[in-house]
Amino acid sequence: MTERNGTTKESAEVRPAPAGHRDDAAASLGDYRAAFHAGRLAMAVLNRDGLVLAANPAFGELVGADPEELVAATAADLTDLGADPRVWTAYREVLCGRSDRMRCTRRLKHPEGHSVWVEVTVEPLTPEPLSGEERMLLSVADISDRHDLLARLRHLQMHDPVTRLPNRALFFERLSAALEAASFEPAGTGRIGLCYLDLDGFKAVNDTLGHRVGDRLLSAVAQRLTRCAEGTADRGSGRGEHLVARLGGDEFALLVENSTGTDQVAELAQRVLDALQRPFDLAGQRLSVSASIGVVERTATGTTATGLMQAADTTLYWAKEDGKARWTLFDPERNAHRMTRQALSSTLRPAVDRGEFTLEYQPLIGLGDGRAQGVEALVRWRHPQFGTLPPNRFIALAEENGAIVELGRWVLERACHQARAWQLAHPSDQPLFVSVNVAVRQVWDSDLVADVAGILAETGLPPELLQLELTESAVMGSAGRPLQALQALSDMGVRIAIDDFGTGYSNLAYLSRLPVSVLKLDGSFVRGFRSQEHPNPADEMIVEALVALAHRLGLTVTAECVESAEQAERLRRIGCDTGQGWLYSRPVAPDRVAALFI
Repeated sequence: MTERNGTTKESAEVRPAPAGHRDDAAASLGDYRAAFHAGRLAMAVLNRDGLVLAANPAFGELVGADPEELVAATAADLTDLGADPRVWTAYREVLCGRSDRMRCTRRLKHPEGHSVWVEVTVEPLTPEPLSGEERMLLSVADISDRHDLLARLRHLQMHDPVTRLPNRALFFERLSAALEAASFEPAGTGRIGLCYLDLDGFKAVNDTLGHRVGDRLLSAVAQRLTRCAEGTADRGSGRGEHLVARLGGDEFALLVENSTGTDQVAELAQRVLDALQRPFDLAGQRLSVSASIGVVERTATGTTATGLMQAADTTLYWAKEDGKARWTLFDPERNAHRMTRQALSSTLRPAVDRGEFTLEYQPLIGLGDGRAQGVEALVRWRHPQFGTLPPNRFIALAEENGAIVELGRWVLERACHQARAWQLAHPSDQPLFVSVNVAVRQVWDSDLVADVAGILAETGLPPELLQLELTESAVMGSAGRPLQALQALSDMGVRIAIDDFGTGYSNLAYLSRLPVSVLKLDGSFVRGFRSQEHPNPADEMIVEALVALAHRLGLTVTAECVESAEQAERLRRIGCDTGQGWLYSRPVAPDRVAALFI
């Protein structure tokens, strides 16, 4: 029979499933329900809103309720899924169908009073065969035994076996967490403090008494540090104990979370110093130790764990440099100076190749006739970042890292070229000589004699127009190769001058055996000549004796730091040969030397 619209009646009807198929579906559903209720794994079926549709007995036992009473309960409340924002977000993603599964670990309160660690899994189920309703399966597995084992393994991994304190790995983990929490925790101070210490002379204990005694000492130190931290925390902000960790060897760290300021961390450092100064009685040995401590306290925002530890390490170094057995507070200005020093040291060698150095010259004036007899070459560094730097900012660094050899060779060559140019441009019976400072490392690390001979030959400068200045401490201790080099240079005709004389060894007997032609008196002697109304007779007698001795040995004497006409006159009366200082001229460019004195 056909309907008026042309479709058959059979095509418009929904055909019921065959009887055999309905029986199979019901059997499958029955099997599922039987497994659900008999299973030892805690399970619950949820709807898309996260409400419990059914729970098995194991789930009811876990949360302490009859399964029937859990219907329509909020699953997230039963399994603590809402406590962690990341877990809650992942859970909602599964409920909304944007994710296929979420799994997390939670700590739940058991009805009997103890806590259990569980692994919670939420994933979609196939739609209900009869109703087509979309459902979720929530399963909860008790992993307390596994969690406890992992916790014990982690404790062993993250703690020092000798002192049982947290080790370096756990310390940095806690430090990073503390910095992150301090930046966002409104109830905290937003600050963090750190005491970084090591024991002074601990290596001697290990070397003389053995590592077993050394380990006992470390363990005893750890106990005292812990008591110091607990005592300070009790009187502090009340936010819990401070973390004490052994970072390795004899290095320890005390972390102060939510510090109340520098005073709190400094008090902790002083308590540690006082505690460690008391002797230790270990296995019949009475030992005394001290510690050097670097103290850092700052706002947590903008601070990284690496940056904080770098500051602490630097400050610990300062404490040792300042004499040990003390605590030193981080000083940004001192650190900036250190960073500048490091930056200068690392760029010294390339700066020579880049042509960043230049020379200025300060005249040496005859005190008898007032005429310029020579000039001292003074190197300047035109640094692209720090501006023009005087020698005292970088010469010591150059001597430390060896760049002084290359820099000194450049200064010597440039000064000789300039002196030869003056000689050719302004012929005179008494041409200006040039005086160049030489570091003792140039004598040891290079062939100074060959360098000087080569430069003089290249520039055409007569040897007698070159004077090399070495400090008194370098010259007076010269023996072997340095002494041979000085003798060879003197034999060549080059003048040898002792700079800053009177501040070092002052071994006058040794002076007679050195190939020296000039003494340059240190400016500290000349400063005593500053006041005409209140002269210092001791300074004048010392200078007069030195000048007389030098003249008896055939040496000439130059006085440095001459700043007034009165000083110059008194030095002239004593018999000083030449003077150098601001009275005559500050260091100037080469063209000004030519204009002033030639």
